[in-house]
Amino acid sequence: MSHHAEQSLSPMHAAWQRLMRQRVHAVALAFLVLLVLACAVGPMLSPYTQDQQDLELKAAGPSAAHWLGTDSLGRDMGTRILQGGRVSLEVAFLATAVAAVIGVGFGMISGLAGGRVDAAMMRLVDIVYCFPFINFVILLMVIFGRHFWLIFVAIGAVEWLTMARVVRGQVLALKNLEFVVAARANGASFWHLLFKHLLPNLVGTIIIYAGLTIPGIMLLEASLSFLGLGIQPPDASWGVLLGDGSRVMDISPWLLLYPGIFFSATLLALNILGDGLRDAFDPKSMSQQ
Repeated sequence: MSHHAEQSLSPMHAAWQRLMRQRVHAVALAFLVLLVLACAVGPMLSPYTQDQQDLELKAAGPSAAHWLGTDSLGRDMGTRILQGGRVSLEVAFLATAVAAVIGVGFGMISGLAGGRVDAAMMRLVDIVYCFPFINFVILLMVIFGRHFWLIFVAIGAVEWLTMARVVRGQVLALKNLEFVVAARANGASFWHLLFKHLLPNLVGTIIIYAGLTIPGIMLLEASLSFLGLGIQPPDASWGVLLGDGSRVMDISPWLLLYPGIFFSATLLALNILGDGLRDAFDPKSMSQQ
């Protein structure tokens, strides 16, 4: 597509065209779409449930009945991997949404307010940055107990800090441009400036950093579950499966190998897509490479 034709498209459509121009980005997106569909539908179509046990079979390698083998309780690993993928992806996307809502709102208000308000809000971010994340998760679990919703709330409540700083920096650059100055001169209110003038110009930045945040949150959730602080049995996530597999890897290597392949491939695809989103919404970064 010519540069002139690309300019005639809407910003979102032009970004989509730039994203799909690179085959590796299209392949990563297709893989993630197929994975999400498999994790959403696969467990319902499987002849096994994630908790269905066969104590006589116990840990067995791949077979015609169980393509990815079974774990130490005789549960089908294929079903558990898809179910675990569903949980891991749910936590990643929900935590990213929480981080985006808090971070975008906080960063926009701080950047537009400026002065002492901005200084106070950024010092709060610095203080929260200094608080150890593991201690924060343990504190929440002591107060509220171990619940699924607590995982993505806890992760999202910490991951918003980087988003807030990035959005604040963008707002500081935008609020002195002519269209914002003109709107303010015409009597636009603080909230009108935020939602009508600044937020539409931040969509690309938000999408970029949300795309780069998702794999980091998946890795964080897996680490928590691996340590026993995340998803609790009988529910499973990829972190739980990796933790279980690591304890028997010497006698049942498939219990670590197959979840590890799914987890690593997903993180790779998410990182590739995140880089593609950055290039698509910020063509200057691509031209500087």
